[in-house]
Amino acid sequence: MEYRSLGATGVKVSPICLGTMNFGFATLEADSIRIIHAALDAGVNFIDTADVYSAGESERIVGKALANGRRHQVVLATKVHFKMGDGPNDQGNSRLHVLRACDDSLRRLQTDYIDLYQIHRPSPDIPVEETLSVLTDLVRAGKVRYVGCSTHPAWMVMEALAVSERRNYVRYVTEQPPYNLLDRRIENELVPLCLRYGIGLLPWGPLAHGVLGGRYLNNAPHPADSRAVRVAGTVYADRITQRSIEAAERFAPLARARGLTLGQLALLWVKDQPGVTAPIIGPRTLEQLSELLPVLEMSLTDEDRAACDEINPPGTAIADFHNTADWMKMKVNV
Repeated sequence: MEYRSLGATGVKVSPICLGTMNFGFATLEADSIRIIHAALDAGVNFIDTADVYSAGESERIVGKALANGRRHQVVLATKVHFKMGDGPNDQGNSRLHVLRACDDSLRRLQTDYIDLYQIHRPSPDIPVEETLSVLTDLVRAGKVRYVGCSTHPAWMVMEALAVSERRNYVRYVTEQPPYNLLDRRIENELVPLCLRYGIGLLPWGPLAHGVLGGRYLNNAPHPADSRAVRVAGTVYADRITQRSIEAAERFAPLARARGLTLGQLALLWVKDQPGVTAPIIGPRTLEQLSELLPVLEMSLTDEDRAACDEINPPGTAIADFHNTADWMKMKVNV
């Protein structure tokens, strides 16, 4: 496996990151720990979680899984922003909340440092100077090694880079956007920005919540254990549309012709796009992880890339994976 640089840092990470959003929610603790250990045994050394996942349970499970002496084998990433309590200061990117949230995450993760601490969403009402200042203090205190952001527009990432340079604050080294063959809008501004300034992209949703994995079929009921059924009526289920299912049906023959599963080709496509450090996979079962691990050793060909462009051209979208981002005003015709 060829490990990749984490943005413009000297840190090397596997070209796939293990995401843990399902842990403590759709996946029980024991199964979650088995998934983590299987990923580590396969050479994955990059794990991403967030304080809000399962109200802290995901972090706790990750911490327990790494407490057997494997913590230092892992580049451990978590995130802060979303509501974690009933108080008015239990959310957002203020100094007060970030300091409290970092200590809470460290406790749940059973570690004294976080390798990559990410701002989960922007807080437009809080000056970016305040957020970068507290992140700088956390790095200087040794609680955090590097910082990044998630689902930020390109202009906010650029603003943060400018403020960091002007004020001598720590600099974002990664951005974690939604990105898959069905929603390619980051290619218009965010990808060129990240390539220019050495920011690593850690895309979430590479399988489009299973749509590109073949989970949903035309004119057939959604699987009972699928996201569309488990969280029906939410922004997550809204991403699974008729147009996206039809695109997946065009995608399926490409995968079969190459001897791959749909999920493998979908992940491979994201992994080998320009600027991508490591897409984040979120397996719910050990079987789902096992299907995707071979992609660690695969490479996307120019022929594969051109064939995928025929399904959805560069810079466009046929499903809305930015629908949890308040700043995104463009609506996708579903």
